[in-house]
Amino acid sequence: MSRPATEERALAAISLAGVSRSFTVDGRPLPVLEQISFEVPGHGVTAVLGPNGSGKSTLLRLVAGLIVADHGSILIDGLPVADADQRVGLVFQEPRLLPWRRAIDNVAFPLELAGVGRVERSERARRLLDLVGLDTFARAYPHQLSGGMRQRLAIARALARDPSILLLDEPFSALDALTRERFNAELLELWQRTGTTIVIVTHSIAEAVFLADEVVVLSARPGRVVARVPVPLGRPRPVTAMDSAGFARAAAAIRAHLGGTPDDLAAQEAAAAPIHDVLERAGSPAWFDPFGGG
Repeated sequence: MSRPATEERALAAISLAGVSRSFTVDGRPLPVLEQISFEVPGHGVTAVLGPNGSGKSTLLRLVAGLIVADHGSILIDGLPVADADQRVGLVFQEPRLLPWRRAIDNVAFPLELAGVGRVERSERARRLLDLVGLDTFARAYPHQLSGGMRQRLAIARALARDPSILLLDEPFSALDALTRERFNAELLELWQRTGTTIVIVTHSIAEAVFLADEVVVLSARPGRVVARVPVPLGRPRPVTAMDSAGFARAAAAIRAHLGGTPDDLAAQEAAAAPIHDVLERAGSPAWFDPFGGG
């Protein structure tokens, strides 16, 4: 006997419906996101791309439960997002590591806050360091690691409490192009090993297409969904996929929805940078947890 359609349809890992958010700047409301609606399937990779100031980072903070939407709903596997939702790990553009703690202790810190015993948290931290290729640097301090290694460490820490969703806010933007390409490939390998649902914010069309199953394109502020572009590339996905016709078609579709070339997007980002700084401060209150709710 066939099951009801509601049982056959798997729940989306993340469901956003009519989500809007504003901040108060100089005493006036400033809309940042407006009527955002889309779903992120479980165990996949979704990229969010748009000009600076379009609310991409705000969107991740909303999904993580660090700030609350003015309107609309956000569900994870059918359940509302809770304050600093433990189902979510969040990695920022800057790693935000504790400089006085060694690598293994940085990874273990969310577990320490959760009351996990020392032996158990040490064992889990070591497994995660191995997962991100930093097992031989367990005793190193953050200042002894390269920028890419520090970001790997931040990812390991975000995974410490075994979240079902990993949110990445431009994690490799500070790296040079060749290193960034290598780390994107490593991120896909990590995703294949963990099965975690990933949402990554980026300004790079190439990065979005290489990593994602679907790219959600936002407009300029206030951010609205202007397109959802599927990526017609299989998995596993080698770096050589970037030379394929399917890659080029997806990139061209995204570029068309952005209304210009990559150079135009860069100009929009530069023009929007001052207001972006204001929004970042407005979206990061004093109580803000630098570990993404983990």
